[in-house]
Amino acid sequence: MTDQEQLDALKVVTSIIVRCERMQSKFIPATSQHTLLKNRIQAMKIAEALLTGRGADLYSTQDLSAALEPLASIIRKCEKARSKYEPTCVQYRRFHGIILAMELSRQLIENELSRK
Repeated sequence: MTDQEQLDALKVVTSIIVRCERMQSKFIPATSQHTLLKNRIQAMKIAEALLTGRGADLYSTQDLSAALEPLASIIRKCEKARSKYEPTCVQYRRFHGIILAMELSRQLIENELSRK
């Protein structure tokens, strides 16, 4: 992982956190949409901590394991959406960047899990 890949992934993760937090307030607590966003925000905050190298020790093995499913979900949804576009389209590149960031985040979480 290069520094540029890490910076790009951090930008994507930070953007997702901001958008999810903004959307979460629009849903009633305990609904599926609210819970989905809560889980995504938690996963993104863990990814952010690992990408910046700060605070990774604050998360338990259970937290790290729970973060893998929201990341996998984002990857699946973005791959499906990306498949609708040609590689030269802006939307394709946007989804591709998100996928790369989520895969890098997943890799960092898995590395942290194996380290613990």
